[in-house]
This record gives sequence, C-alpha cells and structure tokens, in this order.
Amino acid sequence: MLGALLDLVVPQSCVGCGSSGARLCQACLVVEPAVRTPVPGPPGLPPCWSAAAYEGPLRRAVVAYKERGESALAGPLADALAYTLARAVPCGGVWLVPVPSSRRASRGRGHDPVGRVARLAVRRLRGLGWDVAVLPVLEQVRRVADQAGLSATQRAANLASSLRVAPALRGAHGRPAVLVDDIVTTGATLAEGARALRVAGFAVPAAVTVAATRRRSCR
Repeated sequence: MLGALLDLVVPQSCVGCGSSGARLCQACLVVEPAVRTPVPGPPGLPPCWSAAAYEGPLRRAVVAYKERGESALAGPLADALAYTLARAVPCGGVWLVPVPSSRRASRGRGHDPVGRVARLAVRRLRGLGWDVAVLPVLEQVRRVADQAGLSATQRAANLASSLRVAPALRGAHGRPAVLVDDIVTTGATLAEGARALRVAGFAVPAAVTVAATRRRSCR
C-alpha cells in the first residue's frame, strides 16, 4: 500500500535513465522476445521465452516492482510480458498459470508480483481479441528454502515436489497451460511447475517470463 501511495504523490522518474514521467520509459523498455531456455536445464523444462535479458533498466524495474512494491512498474512489465506471449503462443487459446510465491515471500512483500503482471498482460491481450485467461491453479504443498545462492542442482532438489494443482481446479485442463514468472535463472521453478501441471493433465507448451538471467549458453 505504501508503494502505491508513493506512486501517486511523488514525482516519477524512469528507473533506467532518470527522465521525468513514466517509471520505465519507452526508450529504456527494450523488449526482444526470444527463447532463452537455460542450458543445461532440469528435466521437463518447457521452452522458456523471455522479453529480454535480466540486466540494465529492466533488472532495476523488476527489483523495484517485486521487492519494493512500486506498482507503477506493473504496467510496463505487463506490456513486455504480453508482447512476449504473443510471440511465444501466436495462436492464443491458452491458460496463463502464474508461478506462486511462497507464503513467507508474499507476506514480506505484501503483494503478488507475478500474479498481478499476469492479470494485466491478459487484460491487454483480451483487449486485442486474444483468447487467453489467467488460471492460478498452482499452490505450494511444503516450505522451500530461499533459492538465492543455490546451485542449479540444489535449486532442483529444493523445489522437487513442492507444487501441485489445487484439487478443486484439476478439471480445467481443456486447453494448454503456459507458465508465467518474473525471471528464469536455472529453470528449476518452471520445471517443477510444469511437472505439477502435467500430473494434473495439462499440456505445457511453453513458459514465459519478463526476464532471463544470462547463462553459459541458451537455446
């Protein structure tokens, strides 16, 4: 709430170049949709599309939005996600399934950053006639450790069998599910989400994120 109030009363400047106006100006929001699947990636990881690399103005925008609750950044990040989704799944007809934050992270941040950006992206796409909707079916079934500082192998072990599709929503798998997250690093979180969705009967053709960290190589 504090972040939203500050957005209203404090003059805005771009997190990238410092110019007054939008919190992330068009010149700094450089969107280059591409498949940036981590290599090596964990088993079961779907092709990972992202709007751009996790660096520069986009990185600063994601951190400010996610960790400091700067709600003014939700809009441009949703624009980037919507454009990337349009490239990843040009035929539409999919569910967008946000990766859930841990309960501890949600309490600490006071908001659901991925869910909000996913809903805004869907609003933009539906306004253009796209057949797409958010389906928040994933839920955590156990606590996981903080992923910061863990290797790819440690992240995969930390997240193994940590997600499931909510029992009440398991009958919704009449269309493919595209996973949505803010950042892909090793791919462990997205692979676990894809596993849980497939167990419940969903096809998972792709994952879409706002940004991707640079790895040794990508495909």
